[in-house]
Amino acid sequence: MIDIRPVSDLRNHFPEIEAAVNDGHPIYLTKNGYGTMVLMSIAQYAALTEGIEQKLDEADRIAEENPVRLTHEEVFGKARALLGK
Repeated sequence: MIDIRPVSDLRNHFPEIEAAVNDGHPIYLTKNGYGTMVLMSIAQYAALTEGIEQKLDEADRIAEENPVRLTHEEVFGKARALLGK
């Protein structure tokens, strides 16, 4: 179940929020009734971003070896063509 709380709960119920986050449950915070941020453990964040960092490093290595550069129109045009749009 999604745990949505007002941002003021960070101050008023920090130990409870910390325990939930450490148990692997992200907390969605609102401010004035609108979603503002998500709290998660460092381990969860690392798991989400680990693959991204590796792919960015790989892209940097490939870019160093390949002199060809494409504009964003070329890249997105090719992607749209592959998707049939």
